[in-house]
Amino acid sequence: MNSCIGLTGLNASGKGTVADLLKENGYSYFSLSDIVREEASKLGLDHSRESLIYSGNMLRKELGPSVLAKKIISKIEVSKPSKAVIDSIRNLAEINELKKLPGFILAAVDAPVKVRFERAISRGRVGFEKTMEEFIRIEKKENTSDPDKQQLFECLKAADIKIINGGTVEELKRKIEAFLMEPETKRLGSIT
Repeated sequence: MNSCIGLTGLNASGKGTVADLLKENGYSYFSLSDIVREEASKLGLDHSRESLIYSGNMLRKELGPSVLAKKIISKIEVSKPSKAVIDSIRNLAEINELKKLPGFILAAVDAPVKVRFERAISRGRVGFEKTMEEFIRIEKKENTSDPDKQQLFECLKAADIKIINGGTVEELKRKIEAFLMEPETKRLGSIT
């Protein structure tokens, strides 16, 4: 594999849009959330945010905190892509496991909380939260230091690069294109 980019970020930061832009540039797409959705379906649960968080946390508790990364690495090894993007990284153990892949770079996608809340509302992607204050409170509650649970705040800190996505899709596209021209030189920096 020539290049492997992992994506982490808070709710409605634009990880899916970054993944789509990478797919347009020839990256094969893999998502830890797909594995969690499969598990939720096996448990007879819907695919609401709450059910997916529960399913992911249960998998980590039962099979270890890096289980999702191990499962996605198996899928990557079977398909043997030249370039891969791995979406929905939410745990430090997942990052440590994925760093075993050649050329792995972890990109944190972030945006101001107001922008993220407005995106979540417009997409109907919020749970019970109806105000930005509730959105922030629930987000903090969902992100813990427990290795068997989501650790998004810690994942953001562990990123090799931070992509600020507070503008338009066209602005984001230009940032991704600049990053792809020289990904190694962009490590440990921010694309604002």
